[in-house]
Amino acid sequence: MRSLLVLFFLIFLTSCSSKLAYNNIDWWVYWYLDDYIDLKDEQEEKFDAYLQNWLSWHKESELTRYKTQLEGIKEQIQNGTLDSRSVYRNLELMRAHWERVRDEVSPELAEIAKTLDDEQVVSLFAALEKDNKEEEEERKDTLENSDKERLEERVERIENTISERIGKLTPEQKQIVNSYSTQFISTGGEWLTYRRNIQNAARKLFVTRKFNNNFEAELIELMQNPDNYKSDIYKQSSAHNMNVSATLISELFTTLSDKQRERLIENLDDLIDTVENFKN
Repeated sequence: MRSLLVLFFLIFLTSCSSKLAYNNIDWWVYWYLDDYIDLKDEQEEKFDAYLQNWLSWHKESELTRYKTQLEGIKEQIQNGTLDSRSVYRNLELMRAHWERVRDEVSPELAEIAKTLDDEQVVSLFAALEKDNKEEEEERKDTLENSDKERLEERVERIENTISERIGKLTPEQKQIVNSYSTQFISTGGEWLTYRRNIQNAARKLFVTRKFNNNFEAELIELMQNPDNYKSDIYKQSSAHNMNVSATLISELFTTLSDKQRERLIENLDDLIDTVENFKN
């Protein structure tokens, strides 16, 4: 499961890195994968062949989608039509990008997963649980802070993220961030529960891989339908936070100065150029 997530985030470097990084995704995938499982020669050979196919598919099929979305956002900014509904729609499109990658790679990942021996399976889930415990420790440290301190940290994170795109925030914009920051619902605990739920389901499924003729199909079903392992509270909180994010972004947009709008468009142009370069 972790390898799938790593693959996606590395593939989605279109929004955060260079052509050099994109063209060396295979190296990064193996570097991360090594922390979770040691593939045997035959498995690695098969994985490498699949990885090259995934990357070719991504370059041919997905980069155009990213460029189209970025150009659409740019047009909405220039036309002054970037309202909460359009922001929300763009967030949905981003999720759809992830889902297509997930669905593309999951059948081959399931095929390789069936060949894992007991030692590899134990190593994989031990590494995943190590991550869970580290996340728990970080969450425990965070919860030791007061509500006020946690809110201040959230406000700072949001302000830093926004200022990277538009420049220094005005007092009015900081007030908007402060106002909406109180509306977000913390999902850290629910997210950890979800991780363990889906990992436990996968662990039980792996026990059957040697005699279960439906193992691959069931693992693909698990990977392609992760929401089945989320609690209703987690789903509702995530949906709420997405709405708050869309409203926050759209309201900030109405306060942009000409200089901030120009910087935002320049950043979008850089991303569009980067995506186009990845295609070559």
